[in-house]
Amino acid sequence: MSAEATNPVSPADAAVTDASVRRRGRARIDLRRLGRAALLGATAGPAPRDRLPDAISHVAEAHRAHHPDADLSVLRRAYVLAESSHRGQFRKSGEPYITHPLAVTLILAELGAETTTLTASLLHDTVEDTEVTLDQVRREFGDEVAYLVDGVTKVEKIDYGAAAEPETFRKMLVATGSDVRVMSIKLADRLHNMRTLGVMRPEKQARIAKVTRDVLIPLAERLGVQALKTELEDLVFAILHPEEYETTRALIAGNPRAGDALDAVAEQVAAVLREAGIGAEVLVRPRHFVSVHRVRLKRGELRGCDFGRLLVLVAEDADCYGVLGELHTCFTPVISEFKDFIAAPKFNLYQSLHTAIAAPDGAVAEVLIRTHRMHKVAEAGVVALGNPHVGQEAAEQQDPVARADDGERVDPTRPGWLSRLLDWQQSAPDPDTFWSSLRADLAEDDEITVFCADGSAPGTISLPAGASCVDAAYARHGEAAHGCLGARVNGRLAPLGTVLGDGDTVQLLLAQDTLSGPSPEWLDHVRTPAARIAITGWLRAHPETAAPPAPGAPRPQVNVAADRNSGAELHADLDGDEAAAAVRPAGCCTPVPPDEITGFRVRGGSVTVHRARCAAVDAMRRVGRAPVAVRWGDTAQGRVTLVAESFGRPGLLADLTEAIATAGAAVVAANVEPPSEQRVRHTYTLHLPDAAGLPALMRAMRDVPGVYDVSRARRGTPGQRRT
Repeated sequence: MSAEATNPVSPADAAVTDASVRRRGRARIDLRRLGRAALLGATAGPAPRDRLPDAISHVAEAHRAHHPDADLSVLRRAYVLAESSHRGQFRKSGEPYITHPLAVTLILAELGAETTTLTASLLHDTVEDTEVTLDQVRREFGDEVAYLVDGVTKVEKIDYGAAAEPETFRKMLVATGSDVRVMSIKLADRLHNMRTLGVMRPEKQARIAKVTRDVLIPLAERLGVQALKTELEDLVFAILHPEEYETTRALIAGNPRAGDALDAVAEQVAAVLREAGIGAEVLVRPRHFVSVHRVRLKRGELRGCDFGRLLVLVAEDADCYGVLGELHTCFTPVISEFKDFIAAPKFNLYQSLHTAIAAPDGAVAEVLIRTHRMHKVAEAGVVALGNPHVGQEAAEQQDPVARADDGERVDPTRPGWLSRLLDWQQSAPDPDTFWSSLRADLAEDDEITVFCADGSAPGTISLPAGASCVDAAYARHGEAAHGCLGARVNGRLAPLGTVLGDGDTVQLLLAQDTLSGPSPEWLDHVRTPAARIAITGWLRAHPETAAPPAPGAPRPQVNVAADRNSGAELHADLDGDEAAAAVRPAGCCTPVPPDEITGFRVRGGSVTVHRARCAAVDAMRRVGRAPVAVRWGDTAQGRVTLVAESFGRPGLLADLTEAIATAGAAVVAANVEPPSEQRVRHTYTLHLPDAAGLPALMRAMRDVPGVYDVSRARRGTPGQRRT
């Protein structure tokens, strides 16, 4: 494409082209094919430098192929301004500078971008590199074009120094949050720059290629612009991994007939679909360089079918599944290769059915099944969506609240990952943190959706794969997540470090007080920059709580002892001398009035009293022990052992003991076990002045923030199981 964007067309060639268009319709320029040809060394001759190329006709032709009714006058005006303002400027390659915005615009036109995007693309370097001002662009072309041009304009290096590049990307991403067309222009701009990077010094090539690999390619993937992403990958591959690239290039060039095997399978597939009455277009789709390299690493020696994939295009969604059924019926499917991205689209809008079938000779052919509309979105991503604000303007006229609080329009199609990125970038304290966090965030390939059980809108959260409950807490509640005590995942209590899966339901439990803060251990579980930046900031502001215990240092248990001589009055029905035997409540179930009770004789002649449903009662009867009739006396007081399960937080022990004291109970003994996965177990033996108040006491303890369960102890020793 770059050759067509920069080289003039002779009148004879133009006549041949026009005749061809009239006979067959306009031939689409294939970005993949042209990028592949450039990488293989098929380059066009140099363009004459005595005159500027009239490439605007190519842009107009490509634009009309997607938008037949487009008004081209604005493109001509933008071209005149761009050409006149860049006149006298040259690229490092020696070409007139206007060839660059023309090539960028042609890339976007081929992808189906609408007129406003193409206008901004023609002008995208004018404000940065010429005397043209943003106000002039706004006066002549309107607010939308000015916004797009400003979004891709770099910040001044004289103002930001070494931070200019990170701050430029921050500015660009913020602008993309309101209009994704900003990033579309940037991606096309970087693609053309990468195509012509050979004139740069090797060290500069490597630096630009690394930024492209770490930032631009992931952004192209997330925005679904696969046509740009795959060519950028190949260009980066050639610069950063020249030996592997050369091996792959030689492998492709040395197998010119590698596609014959796929052609044969394509004919068989087409015949099967014709016989089934399914209208479909079956194409052979060659793999790009990086894809061939990955397949070679995965499978070793490559066979003919490994150099490409079959693409089946149909009219309706239902036809996709019809094609799938026919393929799996008439061929041997490779079940492990099946993926349904139609029922569950990828986070970058991608929809398709993926499968693989075994050819008669044993070769495995991968097949992509999608509609023509899906194919357009798969190739062009957000570029194919056009203006994200179309249809919103009418709503804004009826509802002025449709604009954001700051007056900027909100993009209703903004992806979840972009919203997360815009949220955390505001908290990034410096360019270095932003730059490293951005690369880490974009390195996450997949995204999951979890459902929130708190009843507030929105009911879902989008998170990167591998995110934990900590990430969900900060994504949902922002800085209020500092007081997160724990979570329920799919209805079950779970540690905050629990990794969430796609489709999980999560309920986040927050402390009511404002003093709670995150633990340094949370940093071991976070995957999102928003959570990491927030936790790190809080720990820096509260150094007294941020210092973790020394490695290997034991965490002592907390024990409180008090009077052990008080308890409820118990009586046993015994005869003669046995009537003087001691009668005491069992420590395993700590019965209190008015519990239903039963007793058993134990060694030493004393009687131990259990709750009637205690497991020890069944055990005694199985070994032949005869129960003893017991009853409560007139005293209402009692002693009970309670176990409180909670999430660890500062001040929890004080709050629990305050609740116990407020209920009128006295602590006989208390034990707090070391925290495990942010969970803490408290065991209390309490003296109750009136045992009837036990239910109210347990409710009061459960109401303490962070406590999720309070129960009667099963055994008297702290930390053991309870009922």
